[in-house]
Amino acid sequence: MPRKFLMTSEDVGRALVRIAHEIVERNKGAGSIVLVGMWTRGVPLAHRLANTIQSFEGIHVPVGVLDINSYRDDVSFLESKPAKNTDVPVDVTNKQVVLVDDVLYTGRSIRAAMDALIDLGRPSSMQLAVLIDRGHRELPIRADYVGKNIPTSRSEKVEVYVKEVDGEDGVAITGSTSSE
Repeated sequence: MPRKFLMTSEDVGRALVRIAHEIVERNKGAGSIVLVGMWTRGVPLAHRLANTIQSFEGIHVPVGVLDINSYRDDVSFLESKPAKNTDVPVDVTNKQVVLVDDVLYTGRSIRAAMDALIDLGRPSSMQLAVLIDRGHRELPIRADYVGKNIPTSRSEKVEVYVKEVDGEDGVAITGSTSSE
């Protein structure tokens, strides 16, 4: 199936720098921010955001890893994915936690992530940063920070590539390009 690239490595880098600045601006600094990446591609994106924030704020932002498998509401996903470990190195209570994921689609993964995060403590706020928002929400969830909005049909697939996992950065779309 042919891929159409919608974002280059440079586009991804620029989007992450913009998101990092927006996070710091909204939270009036980086002192109480904790970034929590969702497996798989949200984790390296969270680390990149933390490094970018540190480069211009001079503050180390803790980065956690969140495994949402046991919080999912779709059994087929549970059967097909091995469990990973959740590792959030700081107490999230009274922190501004920013969940980081690659693609926002139905909102079900984010709902699961919110449930998992609440089990770790009570943040003062939960925010959501995604590289791509493709629409088609099934739950009333929206991202606070978006790299790029990409309207899609349900028959299309958005593929995010990150160097740490895939050897390259970019965003492509595959599948039918006809209207729904």
